[in-house]
Amino acid sequence: MIKLSPSILSADFANLERDITKAALAGADYIHVDVMDGHFVPNITIGVPVVKSLRRATSLPLDVHLMITDPDDYIEAFIRAGADILTVHAEANGDTLAQIRRIRALGARPSVSIKPGTPIETVLPLLPELSMLLVMTVEPGFGGQGFIENTIPKIRALRDAIDAGGYACELEADGGIGAKNIRAVCEYGINVVVAGSAVFGQPDIGAAIAQLRANTEGL
Repeated sequence: MIKLSPSILSADFANLERDITKAALAGADYIHVDVMDGHFVPNITIGVPVVKSLRRATSLPLDVHLMITDPDDYIEAFIRAGADILTVHAEANGDTLAQIRRIRALGARPSVSIKPGTPIETVLPLLPELSMLLVMTVEPGFGGQGFIENTIPKIRALRDAIDAGGYACELEADGGIGAKNIRAVCEYGINVVVAGSAVFGQPDIGAAIAQLRANTEGL
């Protein structure tokens, strides 16, 4: 079954608990939390205190995506705040393999993300160590962008590599995915979908999740 990880980037920040509760009741699998530092990407979002508050507001796993330049400075803080899955970028500063191992040692599931232009060879050696690999299907930094079609070959190649190695690594996609294209994206090999505006940007959060579920039935 395809897992859904609604992104709070498109939620009502004045009513986060309300919105994520609606998503949970509708069957969301994770809650995706985009952390941006205004340096690695041209936007600033939230930090450790918000993740700590979200942890108190939901029992769903928090899928925390660090779009920050220096993840080594914040890995422990976000895990202590309640991140269940912690994603660092392969393009960020530091030793990515060491970061993965530190995340696991601190009790969270390690994940790595790559931007649309980053070759898959950057992360292939890391697959045995990962719980999740996140493929950005838009340029990271802002919600509501359109899906970049030339990320499709990358998704297919990564799915092939994960399957060939027998790795216990979920393959997640983030960016421009909604009801119209979710089935096609998952057929390329994705099994965890981040959906921001396609869930929290809709008038009825529950109905939006139900539609995404219906469009991936049987996968």
